[in-house]
Amino acid sequence: MLFKIDENLPVDVADILQQAGYDADTVHSEGIAGTDDQNISRICQHEQRILLTLDLGVSDIRTYPPSEFEGIIVLRLTRQDKTHVLNIIRRLSSALYGEELKGKLWIVDEKRIRIRQ
Repeated sequence: MLFKIDENLPVDVADILQQAGYDADTVHSEGIAGTDDQNISRICQHEQRILLTLDLGVSDIRTYPPSEFEGIIVLRLTRQDKTHVLNIIRRLSSALYGEELKGKLWIVDEKRIRIRQ
């Protein structure tokens, strides 16, 4: 799986995913931090990457239809401090094994993962 880590997440998220065997780029490392959501989503589509973000706006399936993406993962967390986010990503990285994300929107919170197609 190929991931694009949005600027609202710690760059350490990419390290965790890479340690789990995934390919993960960050918008910071590509010099596109500050780019609007629509441009980031187009880049993800072009690069066939799964977008991982805290931005709830990306969960609007009318604007970002999951069928047009390799996958979208939106973290909907009660706390967004670095330690908490990284713990959720570690849990998520285990849940990703064997899953097909193409055409799906995953909403991840502390208790569950909801999947929309």
